[in-house]
Amino acid sequence: MANRAKTKIFSYLPLTIALLIADQWSKAWALSELKPYEGQPFIGEILKFYLVWNDSAAFSIGFGATWIFTIISSLATLVIVWLLVKARDNSWRVTLAILLAGVMGNLADRLFRDPGFPVGRVVDFLQLPFGFPVFNVADICITGSMTMVVIFTMRGKKL
Repeated sequence: MANRAKTKIFSYLPLTIALLIADQWSKAWALSELKPYEGQPFIGEILKFYLVWNDSAAFSIGFGATWIFTIISSLATLVIVWLLVKARDNSWRVTLAILLAGVMGNLADRLFRDPGFPVGRVVDFLQLPFGFPVFNVADICITGSMTMVVIFTMRGKKL
């Protein structure tokens, strides 16, 4: 790996690590403080804590196929690191660093949480009204960064 490529990765690694820590810490907090399947208001009715475990992808797609998402997340992690090395724009690098944190946060659950490797369930605990799926900090990172990818792409901003 070229020295410049290492610099690119390592300069954005603190952001990825901080968000990954925030995700895993918040999940540990949720597991220790929340009762499963019991809503607890956080910001009135706008945001509630609601502890659940997810063995599917976003919006419960692929229920019970956790091992497939483990493989996809592992490959996505490698692709994101490769793109981070190739990126020439700081806004793309920040976006990819955030995406990496989100993908790794949920991948860590799939690898290390019950019922075990590689079919662990992802801890979700944040709930918005109107039937919105329950989510976590990693999901916020993934959704936010993918929103930026769409915006960059629509504006013709090169990676």
